[in-house]
Amino acid sequence: MKIQLIAAAAVATVALAGCATTSPGYGGGGYNNGYGNSGGNYNTNRCADCGIVTRINQVASGRTAPSATGAILGGIVGAVAGHEISDHTGGSKGNQNIAAAAGAVGGALAGNQIQKNVTSDTFDITVRMDDGRTVVVNQRDLGGIRENTYVRVVNGKVILR
Repeated sequence: MKIQLIAAAAVATVALAGCATTSPGYGGGGYNNGYGNSGGNYNTNRCADCGIVTRINQVASGRTAPSATGAILGGIVGAVAGHEISDHTGGSKGNQNIAAAAGAVGGALAGNQIQKNVTSDTFDITVRMDDGRTVVVNQRDLGGIRENTYVRVVNGKVILR
């Protein structure tokens, strides 16, 4: 009697275990199990701010300045600033002259770079985002970006992904 009871319990356990087993793709959530139940959205790991560059247009700044204007103005301001700083910190005449020369060089470099930034052309970069939107971003440097490259738009700037 005990053997029959044990055998019946074993058969019932095996039968119940067979009902609880799920095959891949058929149990635990319907036919979409393992395929990302996203309502037909097959790519659940999309990047919300990523897309493909569809077009790049160069935009002329329309600003011009004589070629050495930034360097000359920056050099003058730098020389005066260097001289005044050295004068107020108790520097000797020799130190004031050295500070003025260093200020002139630093100011000329800074002025030249500022002039380049102000008068250089920019680029309108058109990006078709992964979610279907189209975004146009204007920036000065392409940084290796070309048409048909996959990019990310971060803080109003297009960067390579």
